[in-house]
Amino acid sequence: MKYWNLKKINQYSFEKTGIVPRSMNKLFNRFKQELNPNSETEAIEEFKAAKYQTSTSVKYIIFLFLSPILLNQISKIFLLDPIVNNLWNKNNASIFLNLSQEERAFADLQRFEEKLHFEILIGKLDDLSSEDIENKMSNKALDIALEYSAESANAIKNVVADFISIIIFISILIINKRQFSILKSFVNESIYGLSDTAKAFLIILFTDIFVGFHSPHGWEIVIEAILRHFGLPESRDFIFIFISTFPVVLDTIFKYWIFRYLNRISPSAVATYHNMNE
Repeated sequence: MKYWNLKKINQYSFEKTGIVPRSMNKLFNRFKQELNPNSETEAIEEFKAAKYQTSTSVKYIIFLFLSPILLNQISKIFLLDPIVNNLWNKNNASIFLNLSQEERAFADLQRFEEKLHFEILIGKLDDLSSEDIENKMSNKALDIALEYSAESANAIKNVVADFISIIIFISILIINKRQFSILKSFVNESIYGLSDTAKAFLIILFTDIFVGFHSPHGWEIVIEAILRHFGLPESRDFIFIFISTFPVVLDTIFKYWIFRYLNRISPSAVATYHNMNE
């Protein structure tokens, strides 16, 4: 019985689309099953196979994403923290990894100085001597130096830990090919089982988020966060070039996918998408 279920799931995993729309195939198969005297038994077996497919896919998704995240955090806390902190603190002259960090640190110190003078002028602080102001500036500069030194050390940890996570993620995909095939079948069945309106809604949502009118602002925030996460210089020229080219390439790939695959598999969903997008 279990062998039959696995065979059925593998059949779903490698199911290919043909000239006839999938909806027509499902309608014909349903009519044929209703005339089949063994339809009840086959329905029970299909239900068991679908249940096994769903449970296996959910477990695999959890394991696939949770394992790299846990190993990432464990490697940071127990392995990288003592090693990187020890090596980084030995070189006391090293605070910044790039020029962008220096510019942000100088801007923080300048804002603190301007705020300090402003509070003195409005009487919020008592009159401070030049020596007191100098001490406050020195303490603030030391705090900023410690903050950016920790940020630089964390960037090095992020590079190593994320590399380990990627290796673990790829290893899981390679080792568990069968589970990946089951997951792929589960995702395909879930997506193609949606109504045309739901498909069109997801398409519009995806395109508006990643290649829509407001997407460049989102891409700018994401790229800045990624560069800062890995301790890379936040080059404005690189960011502007990226957000002016990558969404265009992504939009081209997406339109090709609609023309090449979706239009053949579900033409009614494409028609609904165009109607909703107008």
